[in-house]
Amino acid sequence: MGAVSIPTGRSTTDPGQRLPAREAHLARAGHHAPASAPRGDAMDLSRPETLTEIEHLRLKAALINCPELDALTGRVRSFAHMLTERQGERLPQWLDAVRQDDLPSLHTLAAGIDRDRNAVIAGLTLSWNSGVVEGHVNRIKMLKRQMFGRAGFALLRKRVLLAP
Repeated sequence: MGAVSIPTGRSTTDPGQRLPAREAHLARAGHHAPASAPRGDAMDLSRPETLTEIEHLRLKAALINCPELDALTGRVRSFAHMLTERQGERLPQWLDAVRQDDLPSLHTLAAGIDRDRNAVIAGLTLSWNSGVVEGHVNRIKMLKRQMFGRAGFALLRKRVLLAP
């Protein structure tokens, strides 16, 4: 399915201008996104080195105009650095810094992390994970959903044991 031509109420030079599918969906729902909206919601969470020069300037302007967004971007990037560099020992300092900020949504995140602090530190520090186990659990749940209402436990057991 390609682009759809829908009048959006915006003044354009070409009234039959084609819109991308997402923007066409928003227009049908009565929402009108700005014509030049870049990846604004993702720019502050992207690695700074992957942004184009224009995106970098727009992000800088947004961060200057909104101190809360600037603080949030800094905290998210420092957490991402902890995660990618396996620096779980920095988590207590990060949590203290988050609690000192005036960002209620991050306070909720910090409280959740604090409830299981040792496990989060281990997850941010250790190189092994439970991805293989989670993959098997996901496969078994898929088989169970496929079998729902069709046969008993014996057939489900055979499918789980014999499935690749």
